[in-house]
Amino acid sequence: MFAQLLVVVFAALALTIVAARRGWQPPLLLAVAGAAVSFVPGVPDVELSPEAILSVVLPPLLFSTTQDFPLSGFARRWRSITNLGVLLVVVTTAVVGLVASLVVPWVTLSMALVLAAVVSPPDAVTAVAIGGRLGLPSRVLNTLKGESLVNDAAALTLFSVTIASATRDGGEGPLPANPVLFFLLTSAIGVAVGFALGHLAAAVRAKLTDASLMTAFAVLLPFAAYALAEVVEGSGVLAVVTAGFVLSRHSLSAAYATRLAEREVWNAVDVLLEAFVFAYLGLQFHSLLADAAAGGSRTWSLLGAGLVVLAAVVLVRVAWVLGGGVLMRDVLRGRLSPGGRHFTAAEDVVLAWTGMRGVVTLAAAAGIPEDFPHRADLQVLAFVVAVGTLLLQGATLPPLIRRLDLDTSAERAWRRAERRKAQDLSRASVFEVLRAAREEATDPAERHLVDALLERADRLSRVRLAEQEENEGTSPTALRGVQLRRRTLVAQRRALLAAEESGEVGEDAVREALEQLDLEEASLAHRGSPRL
Repeated sequence: MFAQLLVVVFAALALTIVAARRGWQPPLLLAVAGAAVSFVPGVPDVELSPEAILSVVLPPLLFSTTQDFPLSGFARRWRSITNLGVLLVVVTTAVVGLVASLVVPWVTLSMALVLAAVVSPPDAVTAVAIGGRLGLPSRVLNTLKGESLVNDAAALTLFSVTIASATRDGGEGPLPANPVLFFLLTSAIGVAVGFALGHLAAAVRAKLTDASLMTAFAVLLPFAAYALAEVVEGSGVLAVVTAGFVLSRHSLSAAYATRLAEREVWNAVDVLLEAFVFAYLGLQFHSLLADAAAGGSRTWSLLGAGLVVLAAVVLVRVAWVLGGGVLMRDVLRGRLSPGGRHFTAAEDVVLAWTGMRGVVTLAAAAGIPEDFPHRADLQVLAFVVAVGTLLLQGATLPPLIRRLDLDTSAERAWRRAERRKAQDLSRASVFEVLRAAREEATDPAERHLVDALLERADRLSRVRLAEQEENEGTSPTALRGVQLRRRTLVAQRRALLAAEESGEVGEDAVREALEQLDLEEASLAHRGSPRL
């Protein structure tokens, strides 16, 4: 089994590299390729227990998302995030569950609600990556990021509730007998566990100084939060998300080495786990169809029902977002929006079409208990919905954004002004310290050193401003300056490597110098989301 899992992971990474080089969607390629390979005779089944999927794959994926999400952005757009991340998830679960129970008559409503909870949360990673490249307003991007995180927690909590409701025998026990009370109680317990563990982890990390130890501690936290919450009958998902938010707030005061190490670790974890999940469920497709057929389902009827469920998933979001936009703009006139300003009609169209389902949907589908009735049918339907949204919405979102031609000039100007204020504040604080040091200096050599530092700080400040202008595309001169800086870094690296190979400079000294160059080059990089 271990060797088979390694083969799946390596193959998934290879396909991800191919997709990235070709400009394709890695999740779509992984899922389709995995499904195609599953029909090849002799390909062995690779199957993990549902508990392993839920307790090993989901916690780190959810936790890593909280580490890059700005709480200030959440606070500004909490109404929109709650509307899309909680209310829409509940509405989608109810509507899609009803539709699924009608188009798949051998699936009861309680079973269909499990499927609906699985397919209810969109994954905004692809939408944010596309929108960031094409210049979507930051309020739209922040709303999508917040929605993706909140709806994952809401949908997976609903998933646990619907599983418990569908599998209880005769309503035994006071908690499952009332699904609403069960939902509220498990949510409250999960949040409490996550809050306590997050603060405990922050207190422990405050006592540590080694970046590797702190990173290892952070990696273990989501697994501990999920397991502990499940033991006390709470929501493991909400425990992970809450712990992640709490630790994220304290990470700003952590050492730079810790932040750099954790960022790279979570990037690698995200890519590995997401590539594996898409490929894994694709490889299960043939066996799922066979299991469904063995249970009496007709393959083409099941796939047709999957298309109907897909249409319901897409249309519910479109109707909810566009209808809500009309209500906010024309009836309430933005009275419930921050500053009285709601999304424009064009922005609502983008939000309505960013409903691609991703790794959380597939992982939850794989996490349906093995003895659950019509499990294979539900997983096939979830697979059709996930691949269908990636193919339909993921492929058409870029031309849609270009066609709408959203005006973001005012926001770009505001962002440049805010960055300039931050730069000026940082620069002023540096000069204040150095000028005070120069006044206190009594030795001429020390004053000369401070003067050199002042000149260097001024030059570095201008370079940082040039980098910001390059990212905004506003200054050809700034772009040329940053390009020259990158060329000098390349030249320095080549010279050091040549000196090390010839024995002119020792290996340890070269490695130290290369580390400094790596940090300088990292400051020039425009980082994007590493997730698929």
